[in-house]
Amino acid sequence: MQFASDNWSGAAPEIVEAIAHQAAGHADAYGVSALDRAVEDRFNALFEREVAVFFVGTGTSSNALALAAVNKPGGAVFCHRESHIVVDECGAVEFQTGGARLMQLDGPLGKIDPGEFKDAVSRFSPDFVHAGQPMALSLTQASEVGTIYTRQEVEALTAIAHERGLPVHMDGARFANALVNLGENPADITWRQGVDILSFGGTKNGCVSAEALVFFDPKMAAELPYLRKRAGHLFSKTRFIAAQFQAYLADDLWLRLAAHANAMAERLRAGIESSDKPRLAWPSETNESFALLGREQASFLRKAGAVFLEWPRPHGLKMEKGEDEILVRLITNFQTSEDEVDRFVELLGAKL
Repeated sequence: MQFASDNWSGAAPEIVEAIAHQAAGHADAYGVSALDRAVEDRFNALFEREVAVFFVGTGTSSNALALAAVNKPGGAVFCHRESHIVVDECGAVEFQTGGARLMQLDGPLGKIDPGEFKDAVSRFSPDFVHAGQPMALSLTQASEVGTIYTRQEVEALTAIAHERGLPVHMDGARFANALVNLGENPADITWRQGVDILSFGGTKNGCVSAEALVFFDPKMAAELPYLRKRAGHLFSKTRFIAAQFQAYLADDLWLRLAAHANAMAERLRAGIESSDKPRLAWPSETNESFALLGREQASFLRKAGAVFLEWPRPHGLKMEKGEDEILVRLITNFQTSEDEVDRFVELLGAKL
């Protein structure tokens, strides 16, 4: 009953096979092999336009390099205060940009409130050098609390950003999970709604240290080759990342893996709702679920083999939590089985 994190999952068999296929022989290094070029073309087809693609090894590097590419002196990045770049990346954005500030915004259930964003960016006057310069908006899709921006919500926020000439970055560590829930195609939820740069995640969804940084206007990525090299993410044998994405995108494997993870989360949430002991802390839409458990019950579940993490209450989120209750995060992944979920739900009803 492994619900700690989708980062704890293994690799999809198709991904492992793709890596193994590249183990023999030789290929051009540093991202210029025939396979690298073929996969770049596959991204063009996926997003229905010419894009610039850069393979990196972590989501943190992808986010940090994306924002470094649009950096300005005194730059300010607008993002939700619960976003990964704020909470979980050890100042990587600030480091790679040489000191850009993260302007933390509120909004319900992990999503930026358009009114708050508009107010925040309006405080920066081009004539007031002391405040610095707005440089980007960063959205997290899906959010860190398991919610999803709709097409209309993305469009509303990007419109405000573009009015001020700000590029829009999307942290898509769980982009596949969001996409299958929305039922959209990749282009319609990204560049057609004003997104300029996408951190396209693979690691949480069956790949092995494989992330892609996608620029929807290749001209915007002019400095990225140098930034990636300086950051230590220009791998010599990039074909091993390219091979993963070749398999990942073939026959919609990436969407099937994410759909399974989401379905297991729905099954888990339904089981929690049917129990008279724990309860869901708020509605979530992807493979992340959040529940309130009694401490004794949480201890019992862990002793029975369930693995999950206690979670801090998101800023500004109101919820009724008893003195003996803890907030926990439960994440399903492409490997999660129905038996795991059903066993966990069964244990929820056990007498302590």
